[in-house]
Amino acid sequence: MIRNHIIVHGRVQGVGFRYYTQRIAAQYRMVGWVRNKADGTVEIDAQGDKEQMDSFLRAVKKGSPHSKVTQIDIDQGLELKKYRSFQIQY
Repeated sequence: MIRNHIIVHGRVQGVGFRYYTQRIAAQYRMVGWVRNKADGTVEIDAQGDKEQMDSFLRAVKKGSPHSKVTQIDIDQGLELKKYRSFQIQY
C-alpha cells in the first residue's frame, strides 16, 4: 500500500471533477478523499496498491470529460492512514 497527496491544477472545479475522481477511485480500489480548494485547484489524498495507484494517477491526469488538467503535484510515500472508503469532502 502507498499513499499520495495530489494537487490538480487547471479547469477542475465546476466540471464534475470530484465525482469523476470518486468514480475512478472506486474503479481502482483507492481509499481517501477529494475536495476543492479555495485557489481553484482540487486536492486528493489517495491510498492503495502501487499498480492501482499508477492507473489512478493516469486517469487523474487525463481528467473528466469537461475538465482540463494542466498540472498535478504529487507528494509520494506518505504515512498510511486508516481510510475505509473514498469520500468527497465539502
